[in-house]
Amino acid sequence: MSIRERLSGNEAVATAMKQINPDVVAAFPITPSTEIPQYFSTFVNNGLVDTEFVAVESEHSAMSACIGAEAAGSRAMTATSANGLSLMWEMIYIASSLRLPIVMSLVNRAVSGPLNIHNDHSDAMGVRDAGWIMLFSENNQEAYDNILMAHRIAEHKDVLLPLMVCQDGFITSHSIENIELLEDDKVKEFVGKYNPEHYLLNKKEPMAIGPLDLQSFLFEHKYQQAEAMRNAKKVIEEVSVEFEKLTGRKYNFFEEYKMDDAEYVVVCMNSTAGTAKYTVDELRAKGIKAGLLKVRMFRPFPAEEIAEALSKSSIKSVAVLDKSDSLNAAGGALYEDITSAMYVNKKSVPVVSYVYGIGGRDTTSDQIESVFEDLQKINKDDKVADPYRYLGLRK
Repeated sequence: MSIRERLSGNEAVATAMKQINPDVVAAFPITPSTEIPQYFSTFVNNGLVDTEFVAVESEHSAMSACIGAEAAGSRAMTATSANGLSLMWEMIYIASSLRLPIVMSLVNRAVSGPLNIHNDHSDAMGVRDAGWIMLFSENNQEAYDNILMAHRIAEHKDVLLPLMVCQDGFITSHSIENIELLEDDKVKEFVGKYNPEHYLLNKKEPMAIGPLDLQSFLFEHKYQQAEAMRNAKKVIEEVSVEFEKLTGRKYNFFEEYKMDDAEYVVVCMNSTAGTAKYTVDELRAKGIKAGLLKVRMFRPFPAEEIAEALSKSSIKSVAVLDKSDSLNAAGGALYEDITSAMYVNKKSVPVVSYVYGIGGRDTTSDQIESVFEDLQKINKDDKVADPYRYLGLRK
């Protein structure tokens, strides 16, 4: 029987980490993820886990310690946000290139400068091509569940890639919601023990970690990373099916909300999906066939599946909401991936980009309703006058 609780997103993640009981947690505080290592350190102090907790002097050192621990054969976890992730940048790439299945909670926050501690997705989008699996979480329950599934995905022999679980800073990280927890013994059974095939402390197999890798081999090693990311799709699907059998909670690559007969569709990630669902319900009550596609699995990107979902015969126009700006004069990162997926899979529907919520700017249901109004106008005019737009920007 599941345990009913009321927790913030940060508490939910720390609780999942306690139940997993990793070998090593190395972390450095940064708002709004600070509470995760703070809560976890109390679990260590109270003897509820036997994790080696490493209090380091920076986020670069936190990821370095996780890399060393994972390479030595330990299961390692950490948490960070924004500038902390930026300081890890070098080690983020090293973790994935060494095929180390580290799990990190990324509490999304705007990256400086100017300094801003509130939520957008600029931190995650800055490392989207670094070789990490990336799962996004609409609410506290999803953040907790994604953490529980993370090691099963990352540590799979056909994957062996690090994984980050994203949630929106303050919006979910500090907001308290009802949540269903699994019992500790069920978590331990589901996650299982970490038994790496190759690791530094295996005296029977001397090995080097991070050697010089020049023209003769680096290309092939990068291809192996790409293959592992492609393999991750199947593994994520398999783990999600098993998790549903255990909990009754179903997770796919993305969630389709009232999409069966939708004519106008918004695509987004993380907590904005909750506001978008409310807006869809309000518009449906007015007779407008609105729908939502919420992306959960951003890396690997489910290009073929999303293209298929957005090419249903009823769909007349689509808006993609990006909570960060790529500053490329060609739309946000999610918009680029979706339009590329549509083109490659020979699917055609008018798609428009909206950058929104930068630096924690509130995004209301009225604003999202205005996006649906724009989609209706696009259909009426039979053209996209300006595909690169901003939502909630003061003129």
